[in-house]
Amino acid sequence: MDFQAIFDNYKRTITEHYFDMTGRVGRAQFWYFVLANFIATLLAEIVGGILNAPIGEFYTLAVLFPATCLAARRLQDTGRNGMLAWALLILIAVTQIAGILMALSFFFVGFLGMLFLPGLSILGLLTLGVGVVLIWFWCQPGEPGPNAYGPVPPVFDPFRPSIVT
Repeated sequence: MDFQAIFDNYKRTITEHYFDMTGRVGRAQFWYFVLANFIATLLAEIVGGILNAPIGEFYTLAVLFPATCLAARRLQDTGRNGMLAWALLILIAVTQIAGILMALSFFFVGFLGMLFLPGLSILGLLTLGVGVVLIWFWCQPGEPGPNAYGPVPPVFDPFRPSIVT
């Protein structure tokens, strides 16, 4: 396995395709980015824990847009609208904001703040459902030929030895 190819894919997605929602991306390229991003997030959280700083949170915010754009391009490879990836991002944001408001209301009005709990639970379940459906879509093979979103993406294979010239 060529770890340099995986790192280059990760770096290229973040630097060259930061706000790029056009085109398509294959399954391997998408999932190897997810793997590299998970490892980078884990390292940022560990370093942030050691330094007692929110490094992991800042890292997550920094890669939020390229990761969502990549997810949208992956959906487009399967022939689905890439805007579905933004639905998950919006649901997560609304759920987090509602959770913060519920916590603040608990501090200001006591147990009356718990009245928001059913709504927050429904939002959480809706977010979970959308997340599961999107993971299912991301796991599906791409359309074999060109589709409305562009030509077939190039094959990404980190097991193929790279030729250094």
